[in-house]
Amino acid sequence: MHQPKYCLFYDNHTMKSVPDVGENFDVQAFTERVKRCGVDYLVFHARCNQGLAYYDTRIGIKHPSLKYDLFGKLSEACNKKGIALAAYFNAGISHEEGLYHRDWTTLYFDGRSLREPRLTPHVRTMCYNSGYRDHLIAMVKEVVSNYAIAGLMVDCLISYPCVCPVCVREMKENGIDWSDLDSVTRFSEASAIRLAKEIAKEAKKINPGLLISNNYPSYEKLKDINNYYDVVCLPASDGYEFLPVMAHYVRTLGDLPVINMTGRFYDWGDFGGLLPEEAIKSELLYGLANGMRPNIGGHFHPRGDLETAVLDRIEKIYTELQAREEWYDNAKPVTDICIVYPKTIHNLRNDMELRSAVRILCELKQQFDVVTLSSDWSKYQVLIFPDSVIFTDEIARRVKTHIDAGRSVISTGISGLNIQKSGFELEKEWGIKYMGENDLNPAYFTVGKNLSSGLPEMPLSLYSSGIDVQVLEGTRIEAILIKPYQNRLWDGNYAFFYNPPQEITDKPALTINGKVAHFSYKIFSGYYEKASVELRRLFSNVLNTFHSAPLVKVENLPAFARVFVTEQPNRQMVHLFSYIPEMRGNTPMIEEGVELHDVKIILRNNDKIFSKVYLAPEKTELSFEVLNGYTKVSVPESKGYSLIVFEQQIKIEI
Repeated sequence: MHQPKYCLFYDNHTMKSVPDVGENFDVQAFTERVKRCGVDYLVFHARCNQGLAYYDTRIGIKHPSLKYDLFGKLSEACNKKGIALAAYFNAGISHEEGLYHRDWTTLYFDGRSLREPRLTPHVRTMCYNSGYRDHLIAMVKEVVSNYAIAGLMVDCLISYPCVCPVCVREMKENGIDWSDLDSVTRFSEASAIRLAKEIAKEAKKINPGLLISNNYPSYEKLKDINNYYDVVCLPASDGYEFLPVMAHYVRTLGDLPVINMTGRFYDWGDFGGLLPEEAIKSELLYGLANGMRPNIGGHFHPRGDLETAVLDRIEKIYTELQAREEWYDNAKPVTDICIVYPKTIHNLRNDMELRSAVRILCELKQQFDVVTLSSDWSKYQVLIFPDSVIFTDEIARRVKTHIDAGRSVISTGISGLNIQKSGFELEKEWGIKYMGENDLNPAYFTVGKNLSSGLPEMPLSLYSSGIDVQVLEGTRIEAILIKPYQNRLWDGNYAFFYNPPQEITDKPALTINGKVAHFSYKIFSGYYEKASVELRRLFSNVLNTFHSAPLVKVENLPAFARVFVTEQPNRQMVHLFSYIPEMRGNTPMIEEGVELHDVKIILRNNDKIFSKVYLAPEKTELSFEVLNGYTKVSVPESKGYSLIVFEQQIKIEI
């Protein structure tokens, strides 16, 4: 089974009206150019979301202007040049087939089969329980049987809710409330998972070594179907907060490879966009520093025009990355704390609390994972529950095991609260009792001397909502709430907008009981709203009390810089990033890296003895010193990205 390293994905959804599909396609020139880029895994459409095939199909609908077997020629050329080819099928969208088989399309709650707005690829979507299911499986089998391919990518297995007669009948048979949107959506997800399993089963009967990746449903529910995960992120449209969340999360789901797909364009469907070299490279480097293999998405011109400028940029970027492949190959991220966020992929993709928690830990240069219930928590020293994680019995059990092992927990807001029982699952461990929502608006706080390092001596704002708690015996109050003169409100005559702090209350803002710290306010939400450096500093002070020997310490490194640690046998790598996304109107953009000087990297030894430290790929050696369980090195200059390698002394037994 092929192990993808440098990937290329073509997103070519071609309208039926295009009159000249493939007319200029020189398959030898194209594959030779792709080979020069160092690409070893190419994903190309067998059938696109227009429901049109690019091969000689006896089952589906071939594009009417395509006069030859384009996919077949590509497969043959890739096979000769040693490029592993994967066939793309869009499962959730197939416009031409849906147009002629309306009974194959989803029927929405409003009785329509077409979605709003109309100008979107998702205007017509497919029902996974209709005759379309067998049709799609048959097309997949046709391609896997007839062409030398290494992989299969099934896209858009999205949980489109459907109340067509077929789905309603099946829901009734299984006791599912077909009138409830959430229930129908969950049923649709189960239908999508079932289809993914059937496709994989039938395809692997023909080619047992086939790589399979499904885009949607959730990663956890696909881990027994997929052979790798593909994380798709375009920062120009998704923002620069998305990839960090996904990079720290997907890698915790097992040993499957994770592919990091960015795009050469600004958005899907953008044929005329070519992002700056540093923008594309920064995304791929971020992935490599977090154990993800690079993938660049592009559009294939329907005529087959060779897009030289695009391939030139890809070649330049991949050539630079491949120069460091020795230190990327099978390198694993090293972490010792985690954010626990046991919610669905839909929350993970967009949740501001989680994005804020990830950002704070990145700014603090902490080495961490984002874990769900599908992950193993046992290796982490500190569990962090951001703002609104409601404890189930399973979570409470796992947390108690963690605390009983002498490890630490930091929770914020209502995290840890069990609404059904109106109290904490672990009141004894938390040392507090939930008393209801706090009504201060705005709320201020002041910090005691134990955790006040780096904080100004003044009332500080929280910028979020919180709860009231009763402190149990033995619990320390480390920060306390300050009330305003009046809450922010309109009383019929006045807008109470100006609300200065008045007096200290008896209500805790932060408590510590043994190995558990709890913020009574949603500090990650507050940081997301106002980027309060004071909130980050207070969180850092708390984290330092539980985790005083982090994996990495730094000096002379700004908050915007990022540091990640990976390891291979006998060495560890520190990845130093200095890129700043800038908002340009509606679009965040990176055009160049920021130059840094004399940065100090201090890496925890973990009982290792490092014999040399150098910059890769040049192998320029750096002087270093060992002190107090750490190895300290100074990086003279770094612009955008530097890779610092700590080689371990190898013992030779005589």
